[in-house]
Amino acid sequence: MLKVNHLHFAYTKEKPTLQNINFEVKKGEHVAVIGESGCGKSTLLHLIFGNLDLDEGEIFWNEKKVLGPAYNLIPGLDDVKLLTQEFDLMPFTSVEENLKKHLSRMNPEENEVISQDLLKTVDLLELATTKVKYLSGGQKQRVALAQALAKKPNLVLLDEPFSHIDQYKKNQLRRELFSYLKKEKITCLFATHDVKDMLSFSDKTLVLEKGKMLDFRTPEELYLQPKSYKVASLFEEVNLISGEFLGGNSAQNYVVYPHEIELNLSNKQWEAEVKQSYFMADRYLISLQFKQQILFAYHHSKLARGKKVSLHFSVANLEDRLID
Repeated sequence: MLKVNHLHFAYTKEKPTLQNINFEVKKGEHVAVIGESGCGKSTLLHLIFGNLDLDEGEIFWNEKKVLGPAYNLIPGLDDVKLLTQEFDLMPFTSVEENLKKHLSRMNPEENEVISQDLLKTVDLLELATTKVKYLSGGQKQRVALAQALAKKPNLVLLDEPFSHIDQYKKNQLRRELFSYLKKEKITCLFATHDVKDMLSFSDKTLVLEKGKMLDFRTPEELYLQPKSYKVASLFEEVNLISGEFLGGNSAQNYVVYPHEIELNLSNKQWEAEVKQSYFMADRYLISLQFKQQILFAYHHSKLARGKKVSLHFSVANLEDRLID
């Protein structure tokens, strides 16, 4: 469905924005694009939509080459929608009217069904008749999401789609939105900073760093078999441990997650000192001084600063955690 081949792009000649990006997305797949601010996530979505001209490379959507504004008076493809962080809404009309303006007037009964379904998906049924100008930023973002899906696209490009949504509303919205996209077999690329978006709702994840592609695999593969410390650190606090302490090669380093370090208060095999305890609802994240480095481990209770504990490392597949 979507092919990106050897993509290069720069806003200025002195500093490339994206370099040699290559990936493919199948019909109905959901792909998260993740990385730090400025890594090129939003730019990539605009290039795929056709808002920008490539410096090098090619983009194909359904075997049709995507061309930018140098070739098209009106950028974009008919069956592709791009939702940016700047919402294109009509403030003096209602939520429902903002949706229906994108639907054909020839089928009012069908439009009503589509509108109600989308309003339910983004949890705005109760505000259907409310003018957009009276909505909060998070509510406006939900209207923009529904609006992007009103005239069913085959591909939707979402740039930080939950950035304005309150945390208590975000969890439900994510489930409803991605379930709707799967049900309708809509292909989706979404740029995000939030690892929770990526873990549960992407089929594959494209990891960018400073405009370069670090990885492109399933979330499970990225987590269980990280190819770099940078990729592993996307998920949570992560430790880089010498093979000396893991039964591996002492000249090599391995990624170890906090839940893979058990704290024993009596056995003194590998001793560490507690530096800080951070409450995390169902457990504590413990910061530890071990040899010349700071490590992080989870524990069921708070530990006093300065307390000595023993570490037990329990990585299931050590070779999957080897970092070059």
